[in-house]
Amino acid sequence: MRVQAFMFYGCAVFFLATDVVYWLWSGDWTGTTALGLAVGLAGLIGFYVHFTVRRLERANAGPLYEDDPEGEIADAAGELGFFSPHSWWPLFVGLSAAAVALGVVFGWWLVILGAAFAILTTIGLVFEYYRGHFAH
Repeated sequence: MRVQAFMFYGCAVFFLATDVVYWLWSGDWTGTTALGLAVGLAGLIGFYVHFTVRRLERANAGPLYEDDPEGEIADAAGELGFFSPHSWWPLFVGLSAAAVALGVVFGWWLVILGAAFAILTTIGLVFEYYRGHFAH
């Protein structure tokens, strides 16, 4: 994963150079701002991946299997995490986000209603396994 972090760092540097050239040639604030945001987003993702790799390497007491040049595919075998097979909450989170987006078109009352539902459904998604039948 270390390669992915440096790929995002490289994207951030490329976007920064492109941003400077774009500003000097066009003087347009809109495109310059968009490219500046691209620099920030690529740098943020690169920093997150780099931070996560360092944390995982400390937990595994060595390099990760995908960073090992002598690594085998079988080294990655095992449990990858927990994925909810029956959750309806992502659907409701998406519908509430759609209501917020449609609220910008049809009226601010729908934005407020959609935002309230987005908060409630996000809480439901996060705390789905804390209580009830599927609690751990």
